[in-house]
Amino acid sequence: MTQTNPTVSAEWLFQHLDDPQIAIADCRFSLADPELGQHQYLHNHIPGAHYLHLNRDLSSPVQRHGGRHPLPDLELFAQKLGAIGVTSPEVLLVVYDDSRFAFAARLWWLMRYLGHDRVAILDGGFKGWQAAGYPVTDAIPRSNLGTFSPQIRPDRLVDIETVKTRSPLPEVALIDSRERDRYLGNQEPIDPIAGHIPGALNYPWQEVTDENAQVRPHSDQVQRWADIAGSEEIIVYCGSGVTACVNLLSLEMAGIPNAKLYAGSWSDWCSYQIEDSSPNP
Repeated sequence: MTQTNPTVSAEWLFQHLDDPQIAIADCRFSLADPELGQHQYLHNHIPGAHYLHLNRDLSSPVQRHGGRHPLPDLELFAQKLGAIGVTSPEVLLVVYDDSRFAFAARLWWLMRYLGHDRVAILDGGFKGWQAAGYPVTDAIPRSNLGTFSPQIRPDRLVDIETVKTRSPLPEVALIDSRERDRYLGNQEPIDPIAGHIPGALNYPWQEVTDENAQVRPHSDQVQRWADIAGSEEIIVYCGSGVTACVNLLSLEMAGIPNAKLYAGSWSDWCSYQIEDSSPNP
């Protein structure tokens, strides 16, 4: 079996459900109700899918700095990947959510960061799977006994110091993935400070898919990034390093595969701004 595209269709996945070289991860989640996704999973999910929780599995506990969704502890995360069946480089991990890739893309990026290229997002998400009439189940699959061995690609990740020193350079494009109003500072429903990192350009992550969570055509992805395609370096952020991964997926589809994630994102940037503005005791 060969599969190199960053997305797969519901039809393709249905035809390959019994393939032993495929693992499936359900990443449904709601920021407003963090337990909703797992409750939905327990009610019904794609046969064979394991559930990975954004806060507990795809992130580590929040600290003073590092943002609202720090990257997971890699040793623990590798154990979880082995348990859901990602036990060799040949295994294709198919990931899905019901939020236009918002959370599935986080897992997609993590896999690429850990050196596992055989990962794809389900086009149309869980709602598209259901709309096509494909089967669902409430049966929980058994955990696997294999192990996952990460091969970390550190060049795909940057911290706040790198953003401070690199983003002002003319050859570097800094991308803010949040909605336009949040980028402009007109509203900020989550973080304590509104606005954006100086010099950042706004490319809202929702533009990558249509309202049915179908990824927009390759030509649209290429056109979307045409203005910055010649940049020597591209750094992408969002509120907490989650939805920025949807833009990283889009960049890869457009043939720009080496963009980097500022994982702490705006929530990490804010934590230092608040600290700097606090009065001295």
